[in-house]
Amino acid sequence: MDFTHFDSKGNAVMIDVTDKQETQRTAIAKGSIYLSQKCYEKVKMGKMQKGDVLSVARIAGIMGAKKTSELIPLCHNIPLTKLTIDFEMLDDSYEIKAICLAKTDAKTGVEMEALTGVQIALLTIYDMCKAVDKTMEIGNIYLEKKTGGKSGTFINQKKVNHEG
Repeated sequence: MDFTHFDSKGNAVMIDVTDKQETQRTAIAKGSIYLSQKCYEKVKMGKMQKGDVLSVARIAGIMGAKKTSELIPLCHNIPLTKLTIDFEMLDDSYEIKAICLAKTDAKTGVEMEALTGVQIALLTIYDMCKAVDKTMEIGNIYLEKKTGGKSGTFINQKKVNHEG
């Protein structure tokens, strides 16, 4: 197996994408934060003392995704053409699901940006809610789908079969 982030001497290197084709690429990542009922209701009703939790988390997630190459070693800095963060409120489990869509026209994929966006959005929810609920859990973070590039479309069948 070839490890693409190492040279022949075992030194870490950034992958050379010079000869790769520039294509339109997308990635969708998801993740969840589980809250206490009290905290979940406060977020849902817009009653958190620090303000509109989901609006702040949306902006933070977008900003975080834009800084991915500064956070992840050897990750290329790519031009992002679209970033969205959306939320699903799941009343039965007191869960907030974050969904990040990232798009680019580039020589390398945008999966890391989507995953970073989700995680920063969820961490922001945690930060804004920690005074009310210290039992929150962040988890179930995964790449749901990616398109473009040499490998084409990927759909996470483990999650489709599990959730669907």
